Amino acid sequence: MTKLTRTDLLQGTLDMMILKTLAPGAMHGWNISKKIQAASENTFEIKQGSLYPALHRLESKGFIRSEWGSSENNRKAKFYTLTPLGIGQLEDEEEIWQLFAQAVNSVMQIS
Repeated sequence: MTKLTRTDLLQGTLDMMILKTLAPGAMHGWNISKKIQAASENTFEIKQGSLYPALHRLESKGFIRSEWGSSENNRKAKFYTLTPLGIGQLEDEEEIWQLFAQAVNSVMQIS
């Protein structure tokens, strides 16, 4: 059986996972990456080269905002939070994802 490689993210999935990870509250980039990795049971390992461009893209669209603060080890870090627009975007993306996943599952039942 082939295991999904850590880089096999569907287009747009990373943005949705970042928004979902930020739903409970503010988090800095390293923690966002680690939370996604842990939640996916190490299926996804989000590298800096993918994470930070996605964070900048989401911020430029108004879905998240950032502010500087101190991390748990007292290092300067940028913390990201969802905006009201981002909450709406996450709700939309979750609905689309559910429809997509159900459709793929239905096709995979073909025998």
